[in-house]
Amino acid sequence: MELTSSALVYSLTALGSVGLLATLWLWPRLARQRPLPMLGRLGLLSVVQVSVMAVLALTVNNSFGFYTSWDDLLRPGGAPLVLAGASAPRGAAPDLAKLVQPTTEGGMETVKDLLPAGTPQEVGKVESVRVTGPASGLSDQVFVYLPPEYFAPEYAKMRFPAVLAIGGFPGTSLHLLDGLRLPQTVSALHRAGQVTPTVIVMARPTVAPPRNTECVDVAGGPLTETWFAKDLPNAVHSAYRVRDSANSWGVLGYSTGGSCALRLAMRFPERFSAAAAMHADYQVPNDSWTGGDLFQGDAALASQSDVLWRLRNLPAPRTSLLVVSTRTEENFKATEDFLAVAQQVAEAHPEFTVDSTFLDDGGHNFDSWQRELPAAMTWLGDRLGTFEWVNDRAS
Repeated sequence: MELTSSALVYSLTALGSVGLLATLWLWPRLARQRPLPMLGRLGLLSVVQVSVMAVLALTVNNSFGFYTSWDDLLRPGGAPLVLAGASAPRGAAPDLAKLVQPTTEGGMETVKDLLPAGTPQEVGKVESVRVTGPASGLSDQVFVYLPPEYFAPEYAKMRFPAVLAIGGFPGTSLHLLDGLRLPQTVSALHRAGQVTPTVIVMARPTVAPPRNTECVDVAGGPLTETWFAKDLPNAVHSAYRVRDSANSWGVLGYSTGGSCALRLAMRFPERFSAAAAMHADYQVPNDSWTGGDLFQGDAALASQSDVLWRLRNLPAPRTSLLVVSTRTEENFKATEDFLAVAQQVAEAHPEFTVDSTFLDDGGHNFDSWQRELPAAMTWLGDRLGTFEWVNDRAS
C-alpha cells in the first residue's frame, strides 16, 4: 500500500482496534507473573500503541504532505538521477524520453471529483508523472492537467501555453488537487470561456523533504531553483505539446509557492512572463523549516532572492506580477510595502507591470486561496496567449 493511501490508515486503525479488543479479552488470562504471560501483555500493548502512533503519524503526514511515498520517506532528497557512468558520461545529453515517466505515486486516486465525467477529449485529463532533472540532479512527482483540446484531432499540431503551479509548505502537490482544487477550477473557467486551453504543471515547493528549500538553490545543497526554472519546464516541453517561449509560460503559487512564483518570474523573466502570487512572503526565511540559513551566510547570494532588494537595486525584469491576498493577512503590511516599491518601478519601466487584488477578509488557508484562484487564473490566461503550431520556430 502507498504511504499516503487511505487503505493504509484504515488497516492500521483496524489493527489497533483488534489489538485493543484482544487486550481486554485476554488480559485476565495473561495476569500471571510468568515469562510467557508477561510477554503476551507486552505484545498486546505494543500492537495497540504502535498502531495508534502510526495512524497519528500517517494522518499528520497526509495533511501536511511531508512525504509522498515510501521512497520519499526512506530515501530523502528524491530518487537519484543516474546520468553519470559508462552508459551516460557526465556532460552527455540526457535521454529526453526518460525525463518524464508515468507514476502511480501522489495519491491522485483519492480525489473523487477531480474532473467531470467524460472522456479526455470532453473534459481533459490529469496525469501523475515523475520528472528527473539533468541540471539539478533532482527528481520528483508532479501532476499535469491537459485540457480537452489537447486530445482533439484538430489541435494535434498545436502547442499550448503552460502554467507552473506551486503549492505551500509543508504540503504535497496533491494539495493543488484536493485543497486548492486547481484542475477543477481551471476546467470550470475553460467551460465558461474565461481562460484559453492551458497545460497546468502542479508541483510542491521542495524536492528535498522535510526541509523547506523555498525554491532556491541551497548553498551546498539541493538546486531547487534550477529544478523549477530549467529542469521542470524543459522536461515538460520534451514530453508534452507546450510552447517554450517566455510569453507562453506563467507561474502561480500560494503561501510558499506564491513566494516562489514572485522570485522565479523576477529572476527568470526569459522563462516566466507572468506570475500570480497568493499570500506570498518577500524574503527567504531563516527558521527551523528551512533548517537554518539556506545561503550559508552568503549575503550577496541571499540578496539575489530578496524580491524587494532586486526591485531597488537591479534593472526592472521584463515580466508581469499579480499580488493576491486578504486585508486581514498577517503580512499585509509587508505586501503593501512591496507593492509601493513595485509600482514605482513599473511607472518608470513599462516592461515591468504589477497588479494587485485583495479580499476584505480571509486567512492563510485554502478557503481564501480557492476564492482568489479564479481571478488569478483569468489574469494569467490574459497574458499567456494561445496556441502555436508544433513546427513553429517560436515553439
